[in-house]
Amino acid sequence: MKVNERLLNTLLRGLAIALLMFSNVWAQDDTIDWDSLNEPQQRVLQQYQESWDSLDTERQHRLATGSARWVEMSGDQRQAAKERFTAWRSLSDDQRSNIRQSYADFQNLPRQDRQRIRENYRRFRELTPERRQQMRDRFQNMTPDQRQRVRDHLRDRTRQRDTTQQRRRRQTDGG
Repeated sequence: MKVNERLLNTLLRGLAIALLMFSNVWAQDDTIDWDSLNEPQQRVLQQYQESWDSLDTERQHRLATGSARWVEMSGDQRQAAKERFTAWRSLSDDQRSNIRQSYADFQNLPRQDRQRIRENYRRFRELTPERRQQMRDRFQNMTPDQRQRVRDHLRDRTRQRDTTQQRRRRQTDGG
């Protein structure tokens, strides 16, 4: 009886693994049919019509999503997007790789750190152009050690402010 149970368990495990493998293949075969795109999307993606079926699924989804966003943009938004795309394409492969890595690093930061960075950037953007340039120039003239000390100081000051705000909220909430 033990041999039959082992054989049955082995067969069940094999079946489970096979089902998992096939379900993964079926999930990946989520291609987008050209005719399922609406007319404005097809106009935007016209250059891909002949090769659409040969594109991998991920690329089809990215193009379909991008074309849907493009169709919804105003003329000014489209112009700004074109300019950003032109600037992106003018970067070297190393520069693009560095930007992608920086973005991935940012996404891997704790939520509070991402919020802190966004808030600092928002405050920076609210400065006058002259003041922003002064700050850039001053930062660029610093040694790497000085730059790191500034970063550490800003990080510590922001964390201290966040802690103080949390304490005040708890006091206000009666906690």
